[in-house]
Amino acid sequence: MIIDRITADGYKNLEEIDIELDPKMNIICGENAQGKTNLVEAVWLCSGCRSFRGTRDKDFIGFTKDAARVGMDFTDSVRSQRIEFEVRKGSVKDKIVTLNGVKLPLLSKLFGSFRCVVFTPEDLDLIKGSPDNRRSFADLSIAQVKPSYVSALNKYNMILAQRNAALKSVGRDGSGAEFMDVWNEQLVKAGTYISVLRYAFCITLNNYTKLLYSSITDGKENLDLYYHSTVYDTLDGRLNDTEKLEAEYAEKLKSSAENDFRAGFTTVGVHRDDIGAYINGLSVRDFGSQGQARSAALSMKLAHARILKAEQGEYPVMLLDDVLSELDEKRRRFILNNIDDMQVIITCCDERSVTDMAEGKIFRMKNGRAEIK
Repeated sequence: MIIDRITADGYKNLEEIDIELDPKMNIICGENAQGKTNLVEAVWLCSGCRSFRGTRDKDFIGFTKDAARVGMDFTDSVRSQRIEFEVRKGSVKDKIVTLNGVKLPLLSKLFGSFRCVVFTPEDLDLIKGSPDNRRSFADLSIAQVKPSYVSALNKYNMILAQRNAALKSVGRDGSGAEFMDVWNEQLVKAGTYISVLRYAFCITLNNYTKLLYSSITDGKENLDLYYHSTVYDTLDGRLNDTEKLEAEYAEKLKSSAENDFRAGFTTVGVHRDDIGAYINGLSVRDFGSQGQARSAALSMKLAHARILKAEQGEYPVMLLDDVLSELDEKRRRFILNNIDDMQVIITCCDERSVTDMAEGKIFRMKNGRAEIK
């Protein structure tokens, strides 16, 4: 998958951006606060995902602008396509989104059309951070391969919210207990489906990550990833036994009911699961060094791109937003050596940090404008 051209104006501080990208390496350099990350964020939104910075829709529009406009021409293994979206001041919720000239109701409806992987300095804390970070990483990775997974997640979260509301109501005045069986039944079906897909993804992720991590450590350390379920003791060899898995999930909810009523929320389920990383049998989160945790995070992100290639038949676009400046020389080389077969956009303050990959185009960002160097 290749981005051919990006246009943007009024998206935060971006001004009259119109650049044609190299099919391999693209370096966006410039001082801080000049718009480098804004440009990467605009590209990421074209994937149909939420902002990796948590930007609200109304904040897409620059302070002095009436609208934010982004356009992107890209080519996949089949054809050339164009994405456009526009957000206007005063009608932020009514975004104008088109794919190949066809209007879409929501920006999220672009999901699955254009695929990319973004890597930010915050992602280096993937291992040491909260389980929510690792669940989100797994969920996005699965959804990019299986877009219908998004519906299952949304359904689960909606049912979970209803069940938690019922638990609070019961704890407060005893009302709502009669609805618990209804929420449990629906939560079981969605939760079982999500558990199975996450476990299967973790197995695949582990296969790729082990090889990558072995490479960065010159074979001296062994990394293993495991899916930790709060419902199942093990899912190994059971992924096709849906009926038994649902029965086990239901029994787990039943046995935890007293704790749930006391806590006022659902204490077990896929919303509390985790992916554990272990180096030579020891938890990286609990016992690993910062360098080991970062190497594991790098391996997981690069493995994500390789999984997309294996499943979709083509590499995604890789977005590296100021991540190289956070790494030592060995880890910088490791990333650069493992992205040379895909299109990459790298932001940095000094292009000398990527001199090993000097081929391609270098753009300089200043005051929201991009010019080829």
